[in-house]
Amino acid sequence: MTKASDLFIQCLEEEGVEYIFGVPGEENLDMLDSLSRSRQIKLILTRHEQGAGFMAATYGRHTGKTGVCMATLGPGATNFVTAAAYAQLGGMPILMVTGQKPIKKSKQGRFQILDVVAMMGPITKYTHQLASADNIPSRVREAFRLAEEEKPGATHLEFPEDVADEKTDSTPIKPSLARRPSAEPKAVRAAVKRLEDAKAPVLVIGAGANRKMTGRMLLQFIEKTGIPFLTTQLGKGVIDEHHPLFLGCAALSSGDFVHKAIEASDLIVNIGHDVIEKPPFFMRNGGTEVIHISTRSAEVDPVYFPQIEVIGDIANAIWQMKEDIVPSGRWNFDKMLKARKAEVEHTAAMCDDMRFPLFPACLVKQVREAMPSDGIICLDNGVYKIWFARNYAARQPNTVLLDNALATMGAGLPSAMASAMVYPDRKVMAICGDGGFMMNSQEMETAVRLKLNITVLILNDSSYGMIRWKQANMGFEDWGLEFGNPDFVKYAESYGAFGHRVESAEQLPGLLKHTLDTPGVHLIDCPVDYSDNDRILNNEIRELSAKL
Repeated sequence: MTKASDLFIQCLEEEGVEYIFGVPGEENLDMLDSLSRSRQIKLILTRHEQGAGFMAATYGRHTGKTGVCMATLGPGATNFVTAAAYAQLGGMPILMVTGQKPIKKSKQGRFQILDVVAMMGPITKYTHQLASADNIPSRVREAFRLAEEEKPGATHLEFPEDVADEKTDSTPIKPSLARRPSAEPKAVRAAVKRLEDAKAPVLVIGAGANRKMTGRMLLQFIEKTGIPFLTTQLGKGVIDEHHPLFLGCAALSSGDFVHKAIEASDLIVNIGHDVIEKPPFFMRNGGTEVIHISTRSAEVDPVYFPQIEVIGDIANAIWQMKEDIVPSGRWNFDKMLKARKAEVEHTAAMCDDMRFPLFPACLVKQVREAMPSDGIICLDNGVYKIWFARNYAARQPNTVLLDNALATMGAGLPSAMASAMVYPDRKVMAICGDGGFMMNSQEMETAVRLKLNITVLILNDSSYGMIRWKQANMGFEDWGLEFGNPDFVKYAESYGAFGHRVESAEQLPGLLKHTLDTPGVHLIDCPVDYSDNDRILNNEIRELSAKL
């Protein structure tokens, strides 16, 4: 007979789990004791459950395997809520394991007890209370299966302490070999025929296409056909954005150069579209037709109702289309490429602005030049995310980790930490606003303790800059969004990290090179100037794109 908590850890080992991120509590002590004897799984003790959840989600995003995190009951479980939503909306596979008081005999009444399973229901793919040790193998296997099945997302198991102490003769279930179904050839033929009949088709690459094999097939398709492509924010890096047929990233909601490229098209091929993201275009009756290529059928709403759907493994669907299509001699992409040229010229002019505090376009350029092609930047959420989405050229998949689904603050630092664990030989940088950084800044201690090599670039404007920008756009008085900050250099040093402060635009390149090349956790306090956000992001771009 096996103790239930030992069996639970054995099931995780069977699934190939490497890490459990989290903050254990009294109700997890049996599981913690069993974990202490695992030769495969390492406990990553964090300073807050939210940071643990963000790290587990980023592990899942990079590897495609389920990231596992643990917390106790009550407040520990509620602290997972934001991370659960982050993973669920962003398509990242995670399993959250929370403790609970004994369910067969109450010792403390209702102290700390919430219905966590019900709470997790709306924000997970699967949630279940383990009520019997005998069922642990099947419930763990189901949680992993659903977390990794397209669209990946969050799962949750509640593990009561009396169940964890039970004995059982159950054994782990081996993972199944699962393959995504292939797209129907008739649907592929219909899509290819419509493409061949078009005059100016364009490819829009979204979140669901951000898979290694899909990127390879898409590159081959683009090289054969010569059809230009653009990306959503979560599609960045699927194809190298230095490619001559890249039209840009749909970082703004409307009025940007990339939207002019879409308007020049008579057929949009939407690859891996997810309604979670802000759409790069809106459909209307009688307007441009859309081909939807995804693992799931389209979620139809008033602004999205594709005429052709190709459902199945996206990489296989693109391969089938590549093999079948005959490039058309009447395709004309001049208007699209003209819009892209205008965007490149506009961006280049902005990047030379060496004001201090730093101008965002100049900042993005300097970060891009400092990072190698396989370097990973992990963005928190703020107005700088728009600047990086528009202007930072991603060279490889999952090298620009931003969140355009839940769009939560506080994820930048934990995401960078998990990235450095998955890829210890690659350069990793967290890019955070001062507001977002302070939401999980305590994880600096975790990063130092784990001896990670990361650079944390804090864009300091002493305010919630994104909301302040929106406040101005909506005609409201500038009020209620400014705050004070600690001395970030001393703050970093108090954790045992290295602190640096930018004092001129000319200083930043050398400082970035130093921190990226020097082992350890480095924090850079970088003042930033957002005063031209409205002029450039709202007005200047629209005026220039209107002339195209």
